Amino acid sequence: MTEPVISGLDFVAFFERTPDLVCIVSHEGRFLQVNPSVISTLGYSEAELIGSIVSGYIHPDDREVTGNRRAKLLNGQALLNFQNRYLTKSGEVVWLEWSSIYLPDREVVFAIAKDVSERKKAEKEVEARYERIRYMADHFKNAMEEERTSLAAELHEDLAQLASVIKMDIDWVRQGLQDIPEQSERRLQNAEMVADLLINTIRRMSFSISPGVLRDLGMIAALEWHCHEFTRLTTIPCSFRSECVESEIPDNVKMDFFRICQESLNNVLYHANASNVRVHLHRTENEMRLSVTDDGLGFDVDKAPKLSGLVRMSQRAGSINAVVQVISQPGLGTTVLLSIRERE
Repeated sequence: MTEPVISGLDFVAFFERTPDLVCIVSHEGRFLQVNPSVISTLGYSEAELIGSIVSGYIHPDDREVTGNRRAKLLNGQALLNFQNRYLTKSGEVVWLEWSSIYLPDREVVFAIAKDVSERKKAEKEVEARYERIRYMADHFKNAMEEERTSLAAELHEDLAQLASVIKMDIDWVRQGLQDIPEQSERRLQNAEMVADLLINTIRRMSFSISPGVLRDLGMIAALEWHCHEFTRLTTIPCSFRSECVESEIPDNVKMDFFRICQESLNNVLYHANASNVRVHLHRTENEMRLSVTDDGLGFDVDKAPKLSGLVRMSQRAGSINAVVQVISQPGLGTTVLLSIRERE
């Protein structure tokens, strides 16, 4: 047994008996003293460890970040719950979680670590299960969007064309017949108006089901177009402002952002009794945000029932690791805020 760097009966008893890994390291980064847990975890003898460079046992991928944190430690910043990987003598990887302090009067680092390998393994298993579930959710969502695209194409190309043929036939009848009775003329005018309404309704439904402009021109153009259409169809002014660049928006979130905006505007139409709506797409330092704000009735968020539209928005946001927040008070309107953090 080497001569203790720090002595004292209570310390020696703790040092020898604790299941945690405890070591004392020189300012230069060499092991000066190790307890039995360090020896049993790393698989090296005390003689092999004492005097050797600690970084030599660290996993190569973790050496740089460990070196940076150690530099801060030597400058007086305590190290708390820092995790890195070590390689044992047998080549096994172990995860250790360190708490360390630097004692400048003795020029040594006193460090305690817990072996968290089992915890990290469990975390990896949870992450793997999550990824599988997310893959299944994405697959289902993509399949649903493909079905919507097919249905929208059939609506636009088949039903809209049939309605156009009906309108053309009505025009032909009016032009081909002379001295049409007034009552019949009114019926033909009504039929022509209904045909126009049917064509516009089919086109609107086609866009609502699968917005082609989203695929062709991008999310920003699709949101702007949808706000314009919302104003035209409902007479409720809906402004749109974007501070984002289309090329910086991840492709895998565009459809979800559009659908959540679409759902928010539907809620405004059917529940808010609003006079104005504002849609704002912008970035913060590490987030992209979409807000839909109305000046309608508002409601008490804590007491309100969970409407199906809000539930759908939350579920869709969750599928892309985003968060939907509803901010509202009675008489003060409502804001739906969708936020997604940038990936590091």
